[in-house]
Amino acid sequence: MALKKVGILTGGGDCSGLNAVIRGVTRAAIIGSGAKVIGIEGGFEGLITGQTEELTVRNTRDILTLGGTILGTTNKGNPFEYRQLAPDGSITVSDYSDKALETYKKLELDCLFVVGGEGTLEIGYKFQKKGAKVIGIPKTIDNDLEGTDYTFGYQTAVEVACDALDRLQTTGKSHQRVMILEVMGRTAGWIALEAGIAGGAHIILIPEIPYSIDRVVEKIKLRAEGGSPFSIIVVAEGAKEEGGDVITQASATTRLQGVPQLGGVGAYLAEQIKKRVDLEVRCTVLGHIQRGGSPCAFDRVLGTRLGSEAVRAAEEGKFGVMVALRTPDIMLVPLSQLAGKVRRVPPDSQLIRSAEAIGISMGR
Repeated sequence: MALKKVGILTGGGDCSGLNAVIRGVTRAAIIGSGAKVIGIEGGFEGLITGQTEELTVRNTRDILTLGGTILGTTNKGNPFEYRQLAPDGSITVSDYSDKALETYKKLELDCLFVVGGEGTLEIGYKFQKKGAKVIGIPKTIDNDLEGTDYTFGYQTAVEVACDALDRLQTTGKSHQRVMILEVMGRTAGWIALEAGIAGGAHIILIPEIPYSIDRVVEKIKLRAEGGSPFSIIVVAEGAKEEGGDVITQASATTRLQGVPQLGGVGAYLAEQIKKRVDLEVRCTVLGHIQRGGSPCAFDRVLGTRLGSEAVRAAEEGKFGVMVALRTPDIMLVPLSQLAGKVRRVPPDSQLIRSAEAIGISMGR
C-alpha cells in the first residue's frame, strides 16, 4: 500500500539507539514512500495530549549518534490505565484509550510505529485491537523480549557495564578489595551475565538463579586462599537471596508507574559479605549510565535495520506485528505472541554453563 502519513512514538525507559530507529523510520518512509512522518511526543501520553511534531530528513539527519530519544518518553503513559497523582497523595487510574485513538484518527495515520519493550508493546497490541494499525519495534537494554535475538540498546548497555568492570578490576586488584557492580535487570539477568563474562567477573548473580551467600563467600575465600585476595562481583538489581525477595525503594515516581523501583541489592550484598570475610568490600551502582550516551555500532546498525524494515512491513500492509532480529535477517512476529511475555535467562542455558565451566560462580 502507498503510505501517506505514518506516526512513531518511543515508550518506556530510554536507551541508546532510539534515535537511530527514529532516523531509520523517517528516512525510509520519506525517501522510499514519499510519506509524511509524525513524531508523537512522550510516548502514548503524546496521543492523549495531542503533542506531536513533523519529522523530516533534515531535522533527523544528525541524530544517529545521539543517546536518548528526541521524541521523549515516559514510563507512566499507559492510556488504558493512566495513573495520576492527586493533591491528597492518592493515585487515580483512568482509561484514556478512546482519547488516544481519537488523536490517532485525527492525525489520519496509515500506521503507528510503537518503539518499546514488553510493556510498551503490550499497550501497542491493545491499541491495535482497538482499531489502530500498529507495528512494534523492540527496544530494551534488558534484552528480555520474546521473538527477537537482540533488542537494540542492549549491546550498548553491556559495553558500558563491561567498561566499568575493566576499571573495577584494576582498582580492586590494587587494593585487594571485593568490588561489587550493580547493574540493571529487573527480571532478566542478560546484562549482568554477558557483561560479567566479558569483564572477567568472578561471581555473577542474576534474578533467574537465587543466590546462596554461603556460595558467594566460599568463592571469595577460595580466591583469597589461592593468592588472589580480590574478587569482582556483578549483580543484577533484581537478584535475590535464596528464600528472600527483591530489594525495592519506594517513591512517588514509581507509584505513578505502578511498579516498585528496584535498587540496593549491591549494598545489601556488600553488608552480607563484610560480616563473613576480612576484606574491604565496595559497591558501585551503574544505574542510568547504562541507558545514556551514544549507541555502539551494533545498535546503530540494528536500529536502522529495524526502522527501515518496519516501514517495509507497513508498505506491505502487515500490521499487528513486531520487526525482530532472527539472525541474520529481520523477520515479522505477531504482537499477539509477545504480549505480557518476558524472555529470561534459562538457568540451564549454554551461556551459563560456559560461565560456570571457566570458574565463574553463579551463587548456587
